[in-house]
Amino acid sequence: MDIKIGITNSPREIAFETKQTAAEIEQAVADALSAKATHIALQDDKGRRFIVPVTSLAYVEVGSEESRRIGFVA
Repeated sequence: MDIKIGITNSPREIAFETKQTAAEIEQAVADALSAKATHIALQDDKGRRFIVPVTSLAYVEVGSEESRRIGFVA
């Protein structure tokens, strides 16, 4: 699952791959926003944790759950 997190007042975004499902990511973001939490923490495939202040979230883009194809596609 590809995840992209946009940060307010920053030209760059945080992009990583995770084994979590789209529903799990959406639920984590919704819970953090509704509980007025100070931050949200997500983990990538390599075990790294990304901790982002909720007030800085511009958007969270959840990619497709399909694995990437390797090789040439005609």
